[in-house]
Parts: sequence; C-alpha cells; structure tokens
Amino acid sequence: MGRTDTASRLIDAPIDRVFAALIDPEALAVWLPPAGMTGRFEHFDARPGGGYRLVLTYAEAPAGGGKTTVDSDVVEARFVAIDHDERVVQQVDFTSPDPAFAGTMTMTWAVTAVDGRTRITMTAADVPPGISADDHAEGMNSSLSNLAAYLLAPRHR
Repeated sequence: MGRTDTASRLIDAPIDRVFAALIDPEALAVWLPPAGMTGRFEHFDARPGGGYRLVLTYAEAPAGGGKTTVDSDVVEARFVAIDHDERVVQQVDFTSPDPAFAGTMTMTWAVTAVDGRTRITMTAADVPPGISADDHAEGMNSSLSNLAAYLLAPRHR
C-alpha cells in the first residue's frame, strides 16, 4: 500500500454543476491539467468499466523530463464508480518506462453540498513513489483552482 495524497476546495457552484464537470471530457480537458500543462483526450467513456487516455503536455519540459516522454505524461484511467452528485472513482496508471511511476493509483473525487456551494475532495491512494508528495499536492490544488475558475467563467454558469 502506497502513500495517499488529498486536496480539497470549496467551490462557489452547486453540486450538480461541479459533478457534471467531473465527467465531461471537454470540461476536464480545461480544468484537470495543472498549471504549466495542457490536456488532450485520445478517448473518453464516462461509465463504470469505461475509461480514458489523457495526454498531458508540459509548456516547458521539466529538467528530468515527463513521465512518458521528455514533455508529456500519459494517463490511462478506468472508471470504477460514478455515483451522481457524490463521487467519481478511477484507477489510474501512468504510461512510463520508469518503474518509479508504475502501479495503479486510485483517484476518488468526492463532492458534498455546503450551503449552495460544493466541497470537492480529491484523494489519491497508492501514489507511485516517483511522484513527489509536494509536486502532487501542488498539482492537485492547481487542478482544483482551475475547476473553480472554469465553473465561475460566465459561459459555464
């Protein structure tokens, strides 16, 4: 059993809008990539047993390179559960030749209504040892900030 990382944020949007952004590939491509990255889905099937392949590309390649190529991380994910207005559970694997990034990480995105707003909590269990705890926390918090900004944009209200 590996490390578990968690990030949480209260978002000024109702739970149904927040949850919808968790399973919409167009929304995810905008908010999920952390600062300094862009995302592109090669396929996406939001149902238990379905999944996706996401290519995350760095604006500037990190000194040690990405997990998959010099400037990218590729994520293969399978949806384990999609419980409307409650949670999304995914099993996530990085495509990488480096064994430090091997293993399946379980990501749970849980949403809770709080006075017309929504608390979203991201929990990553069994985080591969090659992912630094500080970098992961920064990335998860960046994604949550992106989600809040996405939902506050006039076209998404």
